[in-house]
Amino acid sequence: MPVLHGVNASPFVRKVRVALAEKGIDYELNPVMPMGVSDEYKQKSPLGKIPCWEDGDYLLPDSSCIIAYLDKTHPNPSLYPSDAASFGRAVWYEEYADTKLVEVCTPVFFERVVKARILKQPVDEERIASVRENEQPPVFDYVEGQLADREYLAGGRFSIADIATASPFVNLMHGGATLDASRWPKLAAYVERIHSRPSFKALIEEEKAAFSGQ
Repeated sequence: MPVLHGVNASPFVRKVRVALAEKGIDYELNPVMPMGVSDEYKQKSPLGKIPCWEDGDYLLPDSSCIIAYLDKTHPNPSLYPSDAASFGRAVWYEEYADTKLVEVCTPVFFERVVKARILKQPVDEERIASVRENEQPPVFDYVEGQLADREYLAGGRFSIADIATASPFVNLMHGGATLDASRWPKLAAYVERIHSRPSFKALIEEEKAAFSGQ
């Protein structure tokens, strides 16, 4: 059975797990923490990052690469729009989510979950306040504007754009932060809708249960 290396609280590992659930692909999750990975793991993932996909002798790091590969090996349902314009936009939204959204959502999670619960270190609430007041608004403004009146970001249906965009907001939620629906009504409704999909909902509940035991 294929193995996905990584931990379920990672927005990038979550991306792949949602894609696997949407496609109905069976796999094993091998928990690999993103900090202090072994030399053995770096043989699988040269950058030392998670996730990494292993299927027999086939190794493939990076969530975007893994999902693109899975869409070729298991094309139904496809997670990419079929027309070129929508395909390009979907890949762009994935990139924006993997960089800017992760950048502004992760600090809240890191401070209140990783530092407080796992590392047993003091939480820097000033850092959280700065991120929420200065860094998050322009990024959330952009996504709000891109949604307009659309149910999905690209191609009129659920795609990689939605998986990537919704994933960092799970970490924000785990960090005890919520989206201001009065300021970003379309984004708040969109995130709630995507998180309600069975593929997302099951993982969110799994992660909540894991954190509650810490």
